[in-house]
Amino acid sequence: MAGSDTTPFLSQADDPEDGPVPGTPGLPGSVGNAKSGEPEIPDREGLQRITGLSPAHSALIVAVLCYINLLNYMDRFTVAGVLPDIEQFFDIGDSSSGLIQTVFISSYMVLAPVFGYLGDRYNRKYLMCGGIAFWSMVTLGSSFIPRERFWLLLLTRGLVGVGEASYSTIAPTLIADLFVADQRSRMLSVFYFAIPVGSGLGYIAGSKVKDVAGDWHWALRVTPGLGVVAVLLLFLVVREPPRGAVERHSDSPPLNPTSWWADLRALARNPSFTLSSLGFTAVAFVTGSLALWAPAFLLRSRVVLGETPPCLPGDSCSSSDSLIFGLITCLTGVLGVGLGVEISRRLRRSNPRADPLVCAAGLLGSAPFLFLSLACARGSIVATYIFIFIGETLLSMNWAIVADILLYVVIPTRRSTAEAFQIVLSHLLGDAGSPYLIGLISDCLRRSWPPSFLSEFRALQLSLMLCAFVGALGGAAFLGTAIFIEGDRRRAQLHAQGLLPEARSTDDRIVVPQRGRSTRVPVSSVLI
Repeated sequence: MAGSDTTPFLSQADDPEDGPVPGTPGLPGSVGNAKSGEPEIPDREGLQRITGLSPAHSALIVAVLCYINLLNYMDRFTVAGVLPDIEQFFDIGDSSSGLIQTVFISSYMVLAPVFGYLGDRYNRKYLMCGGIAFWSMVTLGSSFIPRERFWLLLLTRGLVGVGEASYSTIAPTLIADLFVADQRSRMLSVFYFAIPVGSGLGYIAGSKVKDVAGDWHWALRVTPGLGVVAVLLLFLVVREPPRGAVERHSDSPPLNPTSWWADLRALARNPSFTLSSLGFTAVAFVTGSLALWAPAFLLRSRVVLGETPPCLPGDSCSSSDSLIFGLITCLTGVLGVGLGVEISRRLRRSNPRADPLVCAAGLLGSAPFLFLSLACARGSIVATYIFIFIGETLLSMNWAIVADILLYVVIPTRRSTAEAFQIVLSHLLGDAGSPYLIGLISDCLRRSWPPSFLSEFRALQLSLMLCAFVGALGGAAFLGTAIFIEGDRRRAQLHAQGLLPEARSTDDRIVVPQRGRSTRVPVSSVLI
């Protein structure tokens, strides 16, 4: 009983955020049974024992998730592929056209935290099934809207955000619970290949289905049928792995979810998460602007150069630019995502800050090429396509790496919430407003000039140049991430392994001995 009541009455409780206590097993400077503190990386047999899934089944799950991710982005950019026809059908201007994408992204952004909260606490498979089924039905319904009901098209595009929010916040966390280390990076690269490839297929499907059917409405009826297949695959193939089990030591207890406000406070105090999210916001701003406006800009460029007749009211807008831009998006996406992951994987051996540095290089490198693509459009459409190809390749290097950064600087029980709030931030300041902002600037410039096809081209050209400036700001945010990445990654690893428990509360508490053990109570309880 020598130490039963020896704790000083007003001693402050140890704060786990101040660092590990010396002597804790597995931490630097510890004594006794010390471990290396590095994460245990299970082999294939170990992963199968932990998750209950064979390597082949885990890879099949990733393939299903990749298919659905591809389908999501294909649907999102099918609208961009037929945007000139939508403008003619509903008789709307550039600002209203930009609003189509803005409404969808805004809904997606608002609903993401809801599904992030649910995804950290409930069965992720069933959440995704319900969301994708709802999204498919709404997308199909949007193809039957009459020309005098443009507001209804905006409403349905907003409801599509329900399905995408239910998927995008949850799917990466499933991959994180199936794989670790380099295996996870490779699987994430496969998963994020679907973003540029799906985007490109959206342009291609939109333009080609419209040409074959002679009606742009049929372009919106392709993905709902594929969505039914996606729900069946999710239900039959995907199984729910235990959260965070592949990252824990075998003798450490499972992690339990904390309150939503505790999650938010922890994420706000994680500089690697916040800065990388700001960097990804710049990526979203640029890609959102280009995704909606690049085909229309290229069409206007061809009209000014005399290569294509203008798109007159009542006529179908005939142009190959949606198809060409879609192919470029597919190719640059595959090349950029693969290149970014491989460069980062090799540099990581000698530089632990490789991930944010590669992201910064991609954004800072893409900015001048995107600017040149816009500046050269008046003189040569070929040069424009070349610079777009280089700029989009560099921009695509970020996709998988940013997702990997989030997964290793955030503990497993907060990852869906972190995904959700990264979506909120990146879309709120990124592609939720960028298509509308670009269209609004374009309309303002056009009103100050005499009406002509040249003024339409120049207005959109100047407004899109904002993307190069935003890309440079995003590169600076990733450089800031590189300063904090090592410490934040280390803390997340120790939390996941049960070696560094979280602080239970941030308010002022003291330790009071009670029957031989310390008890946390508010200061006011002692002073009154």
